[in-house]
Amino acid sequence: MLIAVDAVGGDHFPQNPVQGSIEALKEDDSIEVLLTGPKDLIQKELKNLEYDSNRTHILDAPEIVGMDESPSAAFKSKKASSISLGLTAHKKGECDGFVSAGNTGALLAASTLILGKLEGVMRPTISATYPTLKGISLLIDAGANLELKPEMYLQFAKMGTIFSEEILNKKSPTIGLLNIGEEPEKGSDEHKEAFQLLSQMDGFKGNIEGKDILYGTTDIYLTDGFTGNVVLKFGESIPGVLKLLLSKTMESEQVSPEVQKQLFTILAKGLNTFNYEHVGGVPFLGVNGTSLVGHGGSSPTAIKNMIINAAHCVTHKLNDKIVASLN
Repeated sequence: MLIAVDAVGGDHFPQNPVQGSIEALKEDDSIEVLLTGPKDLIQKELKNLEYDSNRTHILDAPEIVGMDESPSAAFKSKKASSISLGLTAHKKGECDGFVSAGNTGALLAASTLILGKLEGVMRPTISATYPTLKGISLLIDAGANLELKPEMYLQFAKMGTIFSEEILNKKSPTIGLLNIGEEPEKGSDEHKEAFQLLSQMDGFKGNIEGKDILYGTTDIYLTDGFTGNVVLKFGESIPGVLKLLLSKTMESEQVSPEVQKQLFTILAKGLNTFNYEHVGGVPFLGVNGTSLVGHGGSSPTAIKNMIINAAHCVTHKLNDKIVASLN
């Protein structure tokens, strides 16, 4: 299994992508990696590491897509970028998948245009793992499609169900439609029609509200990309805000340093479920290939897990099962 890794994607390249790749090789001996990016930069980083040279390959891609670049402009102007060349190699069958912690918009645009869509898919979508009191749930759409047609909610639900079952190990995952109330008649005309379409799925539990998300009311949350991205970014801010509130409160209450250390240790353990590193990255569901995106600040551990998840998507024949579910 050869997985291409964007060696210059994310906030901490090439260190974290390269180190994470080597960690993946050590954890799973069925995996090989194709490090994609400027060859000299990758080789310089590899000199600092012990690795299996027989399972570590390099695809020279001299151009780098910045995190703040326009997705469409980057895709059009940087044909020799790690994203473009890595996905092209995947399209040609030279590798089995591609992962990146880089520019999400550029990766989605390139994945859609280079790999194309799966048969029957209206539009690919970005899903995101979302921590809850009951474990990891899946948020769809997390920013790819700002507006959805009712039929797209149904397709996303089916694709998300397959991913939850095969990769997140959820048995009979439940689905909720994020809305402004629980009653079927709530929301826009699109929400009402989507509710009726989703009702044909056994796992559909109806409308859910924002207050239900962190409690893990369902395994999959469906919403449009605008709302989903707001919910995602809000969730990412929670651990940091809680730490600041605790720190300020302990300071005002003159809590001893020893007790502060203990409380922070407890808080860290309690917030462990919010750690994105466990999943690493998620695929663009609906593209005709295996393309995963991770958090821009991905650590080597997160990169490692994203590579392993990409391999799981391939071995579990995720796309074949998605196509079968839509037909």
